[in-house]
Amino acid sequence: MSHASLAARYRPQTFAEVTGQDTVKAILSRAAAEDKVAPAYLLSGTRGVGKTTIARIFAKALNCAHAPVGEPCNQCEACRSITQGSYVDVVEIDGASNRGIDDARRLRETIGYAPMEGRYKVFIIDEAHMLTKESFNALLKTLEEPPPHATFILATTEPHKFPVTIVSRCQHFVFKALTEAELVGHLERVLDREQLPYEEAAVRLLARRAAGSVRDSMSLLGQTLALGENKLTEAATRTVLGLAGQELYTELLDAIARQDCVAVAALTRSLLGAGADIGFFLRELGLLWRNLFLLRQGGSQALPLIDMPEGEKARLLSLADSFELSVIHAAWQMTLEGQRQVLTSLEPSAALELLLLNLALLPRLASMELLSRAKLASGPKADQAGSNASGSTAAAGPAQAGSVRPAAPAPVSDRRMTPPQPARSCASSLPPSAATPAQPAAVSQVSQARRGQGTERHAAPQSAPLPNAAPAGRPRTDAAPHPQAAGAPRMEAARAVTPQAPSKEAADSASGEARDDPGPESEPWPCPWDALRKFCLAHLQPDMPLRSMHLQYVRGDCEADAVTLHVGSRIEYDNLAAADRQACLRDLIRQCAGRDVELRLMPPEKNLVTEGDRKKRMAEHAAVRLLQEHFGASLLRCLPLTPATSADKDAPASR
Repeated sequence: MSHASLAARYRPQTFAEVTGQDTVKAILSRAAAEDKVAPAYLLSGTRGVGKTTIARIFAKALNCAHAPVGEPCNQCEACRSITQGSYVDVVEIDGASNRGIDDARRLRETIGYAPMEGRYKVFIIDEAHMLTKESFNALLKTLEEPPPHATFILATTEPHKFPVTIVSRCQHFVFKALTEAELVGHLERVLDREQLPYEEAAVRLLARRAAGSVRDSMSLLGQTLALGENKLTEAATRTVLGLAGQELYTELLDAIARQDCVAVAALTRSLLGAGADIGFFLRELGLLWRNLFLLRQGGSQALPLIDMPEGEKARLLSLADSFELSVIHAAWQMTLEGQRQVLTSLEPSAALELLLLNLALLPRLASMELLSRAKLASGPKADQAGSNASGSTAAAGPAQAGSVRPAAPAPVSDRRMTPPQPARSCASSLPPSAATPAQPAAVSQVSQARRGQGTERHAAPQSAPLPNAAPAGRPRTDAAPHPQAAGAPRMEAARAVTPQAPSKEAADSASGEARDDPGPESEPWPCPWDALRKFCLAHLQPDMPLRSMHLQYVRGDCEADAVTLHVGSRIEYDNLAAADRQACLRDLIRQCAGRDVELRLMPPEKNLVTEGDRKKRMAEHAAVRLLQEHFGASLLRCLPLTPATSADKDAPASR
């Protein structure tokens, strides 16, 4: 008995014998039974799922001697002739070899004749997507309004190539790929009719290898039975089809669990040496990871979701505990994504070996969870290193008292004053006159000059002293600005704002009487930046870390609660960003203001980031540190992937 013609000998002859496609069978069977035939049908789907078979069965049902019926009898002369392909009123056309405009014209001429023997004239065009555009245009009117008792059945595997005008004139039915269970049932029925013993694992292997195609499964079955054995075994099936055995998958998983790269490489060489199908091997491996994931997650409750023998289920259940759930999930994803890369690579064997070695080393690779933990452990230092242009400020460590917040410019609404922290101050470096909250000499002279003006100052209303003003000689500890009455003149030079004890004039002013001598304590902050800089330069000492050159090209904006400094270059920014210089500058501003004032240092608007700056910043990144710890990696170069922008403020990716 020849097994090469299994697909032809066991082709279904009725709708009931067709495996799968229940919806399409029900619709066409009812149309034949009620004699309600559409002008044209479009049957689309993957190869070997029954498109041409159902078209022939539908043609037999329309022309059966007992028509109209839902199922052909296969006993009358018309049914037997259609089965043999000799019925004159059922015309099968190969769209690949009859695709020209002349073929379409002959078809239009033929369809005009009435049926010679049967009830309907049926035209079955296989691979109809191969027809040319001109042929489709020639058939447009015929497909929409064919002669009575004529119908078209177009079968194709590529419906997207059909013009919309053709699809709109047809009843379109999409054929689905068969499931593994449906293919197993079909193969078992064929083997039972052949009276051949078989192993269930071998039948499942054939069904899985066929990938939803009935014709492919029958071809593979005939190829396996051609070996000459009296029964279908799994070993023979794997040998004939070039498929990897289950023992290879077991050994591979054991080697991956042990992270044994040598064993993985040896198994890969054995797989390739046996001539195994790499594509099917990767499909099987992906399914294996899927089953392991379900078993590792759900345990015995996931067993019904796995379609394999009970012995294989128990083996996988015990093997699932050898891997972490995250590792199984990542391996599953890597296998699915690596299939196309391996099959389309110029070196498929090398690509396959690399994929399997990556799976073995997967637990040692830095995971996103590990990176997140490392980033949290590094604290705001790493974030500061990533946001600053050069990374030098981040290396200075936590901010000290009096230090500047070297952050990017933020909206005014987001600026908050930072309360002073107990830390090192440079007040001890100042002269005694500057270290105490006494009024500066220059400001005192201005105040005395204004006292000599007498009543000429009464023209502008003055604000009353704050109720919480500190006693004389003690600086205020609150950071609230002095309120300034509308119309009060601004000072032209630096002025002291050290609050004094309430005087008799202040009490009279609070009670509604005019004050003859307002005094310097009522003058509000801020003062102009030039005056503040002159005050700071006048009180610098040789032993201070702050120098006059550090403030030479600095531009400042004085507000009620903050002093914002703007620099023009990265060198000036780095000089002022030093913690000891920040502390000295903050103390000098406190001397002039009489209270704590927030100090902001803004980075330069334009800055050229060097490779050294990028390298320093990348060295603080959590991912780089993990690579250095796990693999002993070294950071050689740090180049931008895109052209560097001004200040590199977007922190471009580096390689």
